[in-house]
Amino acid sequence: MRKSSCRRGGTPEDIRMKNEEEASERPDNTAFTQQQLPAWQPVLSAGIIIPGFLIIGLAFLGIGIALFLTSQTIQVLEMDYTGVEKDSPCFRCTSPSNQTCTCEVTFSLSTLFTGPVFFYYGLSNYFQNFRKYGVSKDDYQLTGDTQYFKSPRDVCFPYAHDSKNNPIVPCGAIASSMFNDTFELYQIINGTKKKVPLDGKGISWWTDYNIKYRNPLPVNGSFASAFDGTVKPINWPKAAYELDLTDPNNNGFLNQDFLVWMRRAALPQFRKLYRRITEGDYATGLPAGNYSLTVYYNYPVLSFDGRKKVVFSNVSWMGGKNDFLGIAYLVVGSLCVVMSVVMLIVYAKFKFSDDDDA
Repeated sequence: MRKSSCRRGGTPEDIRMKNEEEASERPDNTAFTQQQLPAWQPVLSAGIIIPGFLIIGLAFLGIGIALFLTSQTIQVLEMDYTGVEKDSPCFRCTSPSNQTCTCEVTFSLSTLFTGPVFFYYGLSNYFQNFRKYGVSKDDYQLTGDTQYFKSPRDVCFPYAHDSKNNPIVPCGAIASSMFNDTFELYQIINGTKKKVPLDGKGISWWTDYNIKYRNPLPVNGSFASAFDGTVKPINWPKAAYELDLTDPNNNGFLNQDFLVWMRRAALPQFRKLYRRITEGDYATGLPAGNYSLTVYYNYPVLSFDGRKKVVFSNVSWMGGKNDFLGIAYLVVGSLCVVMSVVMLIVYAKFKFSDDDDA
C-alpha cells in the first residue's frame, strides 16, 4: 500500500491556507516596515568633534555668564523668626503655654527694593516629600465629592476621623499640617506705622485652582451646609468653609493659601509664596526706610528642629535668584572648552607627527 504524499505536509488545501495565513501576518513590503529607509550616520572625526566641543563650550559660557550676572541683580532679604535665640523678638512665642502669640520683626532697607516684591515664608528640616505624608489626602474630597466627606479614604489615617469618630474634611496629614502663621507688614514713617498692602490673589498654580481642586456644591443655598456632619482638621483654627468669608472665590478648597500648601515641596528646605506687594504706593517696590513685620505666631516647628523664616525677593527674566544655574552652565562650558583644547593637543601630537614622518 502506497503512503500518501500529503501525509507530512497535509492536504493541498491545508498547505494553501497555511501559506495564506503566513502571508497575512507578514508586514507590508514597504521601506518603513522592512526597515530599509535611507539613513545618515555621521563620521566622528577630529575635524568635527574638536570644533563642536569648542562651539558648545563657548555657548554654555555665554549663557552661564548671562544667568550668573542676572542672578546677582536680584534682591533677596531673608529673616529667621523661629525664636530659638533668647534675644529673638519671637522667643517668647516658642513656649507651649502661649497659644496665641504675636511678635514683631523689624528691618531696614538702604535702597529701593525694586518691585514687584514677592513675600515668601520658608521652612527647613520639613520633609514634605516623605512618601506616606505625600499620599495622605483624599483626592475625591478635594474635588468636591461629598460622598467621601462622611467616609474618608484609608490613606488619610490617622487624620481621617477625630477622637469622637467624626469624619475630618479635608482629611490627611498634608491638610492637617497646613502652615497657619500670618503676617502684616508696616512701613515706619516718622514713628507712625503705614500698612503695606499684601496681595494674595493668584499665588497658587493655575491648574490647581481651575482644574485639580473643586469646592462642593452648596446645599440649600449654603456652602457651609455641604460640610454638615464633618469636622475641621485638628490643627485648623477654623473650618474650610470659613477660610475666607469675604471672598467666595477664595474659600474652601480653592483658598489660595491652602492650594499653595497642598503643592508639596521636593526638598526639606523650601519656601512658599505668601503674598505679593504690587499695589498702591508700593507698586514700584519697597522704598528705603524702616519696616516692621507683625507675626501672628501659630505654627510650631521646634519639635522637629525646624526653622521658620520670611523672604522678600524680586524676579527677573530668569525667575528668582539662582546662582547654581549660572554656575552649572559655566562649569559645563569650561569643561567643553578644556576638552576641546586637550583633544586638539592629543590630535596634533599623534596625528600630525605621523604625517611628518610619512
